[in-house]
Formats: sequence, C-alpha cells, structure tokens
Amino acid sequence: MPELPEVETVVRDLRPLITARTIVGVRHSKKKLRRPWKATWNAKATGAKITSVRRRGKWILVDLLQDHGDKPRGSPCLRVHLGMTGQFTVVPAATPEEDHVHVVFALDNKTELRLRDPRRFGSAEWFASRFVLESEMEAELGPEPFGIDATAFREAITGTTRNLKAILLDQTIVAGVGNIYADEALFRARLHPGRQGKSLKSDECDRLRLAIEVVLTKAIESRGSTIRDYVGGSGLRGGFQNEFAVYGRTDEACLTCGTAVMCERLAGRSSHYCPSCQKISPQRHQVGTKTHKGK
Repeated sequence: MPELPEVETVVRDLRPLITARTIVGVRHSKKKLRRPWKATWNAKATGAKITSVRRRGKWILVDLLQDHGDKPRGSPCLRVHLGMTGQFTVVPAATPEEDHVHVVFALDNKTELRLRDPRRFGSAEWFASRFVLESEMEAELGPEPFGIDATAFREAITGTTRNLKAILLDQTIVAGVGNIYADEALFRARLHPGRQGKSLKSDECDRLRLAIEVVLTKAIESRGSTIRDYVGGSGLRGGFQNEFAVYGRTDEACLTCGTAVMCERLAGRSSHYCPSCQKISPQRHQVGTKTHKGK
C-alpha cells in the first residue's frame, strides 16, 4: 500500500497542478470507499479554492477557501487516503475515465483531480474545519519521521515488549511508516524485526531512528515504490523498488553478505530480513511464522 514516500510524491506532484485552482464541480460513483464520500459534500466543495496540498502521515490534505472571510485554520479541508491501490491524479477533463474512479473534482482550468481505487480501501472526506480535522489527527498520529526527538523515540521503543516490526507499524509511534519501509529501515539499522523493543540499547534506538529517516528520504528522492498500482499525482511511477535491500526478496542473496533473505510473519505482516546482518539472540526474539516464495 502507499506509504509516506508515495504519499509525499503525490502531494509534491499535485501541488503545482492544483494550488490556486477552483473546484467547479464534483461527481462520485455509487460504489462506497472505505470511508464513503457523501453526496451532500458535492455542493459544499463546489466553488472552493484550493490553497495548499500537504501530507500528514499517510494522509493527503487539500486545504480549501470558500470565501475571503474564512480564517485559514477554520476553513474547510479535504482528507484523502490512498488505501491499498489508490491513485490521486490530475488529468485533462477530456481524458477518458478509467474503471474504478470513485470521486472526481472538476477544476476551473479544464482539468480533473480523480481518485481511482480498484480495491476501494481508500477514502476522500470533506471537513468543514481544518482546525477540527487537525485536532482529531494529532490525537491519532505520532510525530513525522524527520527530526524526531531522540529521547522521546528511545522511550517509545524501549517502553514496550512488542517486536520492532509492530512498533514501526504503529502510527502513534511514528507517522507514515508501513511494511516496506519498516523492513528496509530495520535492515539498514542491522536490527531484527522480531527484537522486543525493551531489549534495545540507546545506540540501537538512535541507529534505527536515523535509518528510518535515511530510507524514507531516499525513497522520496526515487518517487516512492511502484509494486502494483501506485503512481504519483502526475501519473508517473516510482523507482525505489529497484533499490530494495530485503523487502520482497525472500530467498534471494543479501546484497551485503550473500546470505539468503528470510521472510517471517510478524505483527500480522510479512517481514523480510537478513539472518546474518540482522542477528538476534533467542531470548530477544518474538517468534513469527517463517515463509518462503510461493507459499
């Protein structure tokens, strides 16, 4: 599913294409997304001017202005999640509409902002107040992974018996990290995904914190990872999948030491790691289910 680098790429692509544009119409399909778009929102969004596009965790936020009396934090906002297979792109209005397009925002320059999602795990929502939305999200999301306070991160990691994979997938610990980049960051930090958080030393926590930031930064530079459906806001694919060290490389040789990469189910997700580069002692390991390609 799209994680922080993919969402950030979409935001950066959309920003110059839709900022200062006015929504002149909205249409939606009858099929429901994970959080359904309400028909009553069509009229509310129509006539609103897009003032900015930004990201929080894995969410896309489109700030709107309905009239000159709106105060920035009290003005409306669209919140979009790409789910597993979502695409949020701008195309000329005359472009034939693909299957699985669920919400379309017609813009005043004869382009359309379209949300396409074959599996319908994504969502698009209208919020009348940006302030209310941000308050709700701050209660649900942890800090962004860039420039995290080192002490707070160490306390979050070592204060639990959960394994590292589960910790990194917890959006209240770090916002935006998902399955792909958790595996890649743990490999870079030379830490086994099954290690219990409480077993880490301070220097290991610091190593992991920096690895998360480096991996996400590199992925953003490569426009994220296209494994199946993901494309950026301009329709271009990502390229970081060509740089994976362990994710999706089960039974292939580790690029560092040549040992076969293993896959184990942890925190309900497939976790890829090198058993040589990411060694672990039995007492520090939460047992998962080992898997192999094709199984």
